[in-house]
Amino acid sequence: MPYARTPDNVKLYYEEVGEGTPILFVHEFAGDHRSWEPQLREFGKRYRCITYAARGYRPSDIPADPATYSYRHVMHDAVAILDHLKIERAHLIGLSMGGYTVLQVALNYKERVRSLVLAGAGSGSERWYTEEFHKRSRDLATQFEREGSAAVAQTYGHGPSRIPFELKDPRGFAEFTKQLAEHDAQGSAHMSRGFQGARPSLHDFEIEIRKLTTPALIVVGDEDERCIEPGFFLKDAIPASGLAIFPKTGHAVNLEEPELFNQVVGDFLSRVDGGRWLPRDPRSRTPKPPP
Repeated sequence: MPYARTPDNVKLYYEEVGEGTPILFVHEFAGDHRSWEPQLREFGKRYRCITYAARGYRPSDIPADPATYSYRHVMHDAVAILDHLKIERAHLIGLSMGGYTVLQVALNYKERVRSLVLAGAGSGSERWYTEEFHKRSRDLATQFEREGSAAVAQTYGHGPSRIPFELKDPRGFAEFTKQLAEHDAQGSAHMSRGFQGARPSLHDFEIEIRKLTTPALIVVGDEDERCIEPGFFLKDAIPASGLAIFPKTGHAVNLEEPELFNQVVGDFLSRVDGGRWLPRDPRSRTPKPPP
């Protein structure tokens, strides 16, 4: 099995397919490296595609120290994959936890990023909800430790933002919940408590985000309620960004609507590579009323 090693000596399992301009896919909390299979099959025809299992997700290592699951550790892991594969710059595509992670890479290593796709990113970022999100994430960690991943897959895995997937594609949803049930319970608990339960709101990075020059595509499902406001925030804050809202779609946009996701992302990547994804013209903004 191919592994990359992080600066703190964690082995990360990865897979790659295709040739050409590299794309790094970063998975969500409830997913793993397998969650990007519909994208690897499509974009692997014309790009070099890499996906990996985050720390805490088999077959990657499960560090015992809970302190090594911070959002900064996870951000550095993505860079470690690029370093291991000797990739100077890549398109970065992340869902949820992965979207938060690739945004952090762009904020801290902008020279490594060709473009960003931020899908279902920003859960818990709404100011009124951040504290509750952190508490729920810590409670979920306890549930993983007490009941195991199979039980969590039947509760958290059937949360409100997952229902559209279950209704739309029962077979695909069953595969998603099966994979979630296979996750290492302690690794997931550490990630839920350390990353999900402690990461700052996206609004805490507003000054840095508004300085980004990286081309970005924001994708959100219209029934993924906790990501809609963060999606609008990112659209307003990132100068060279576009926002795509998928109808009748929940959180796992790439799995729920793989053809639509691939089409929208493929167009974005082509326009970025062709130099035709431009920053927003200030003339297109409506003047804001005085305070």
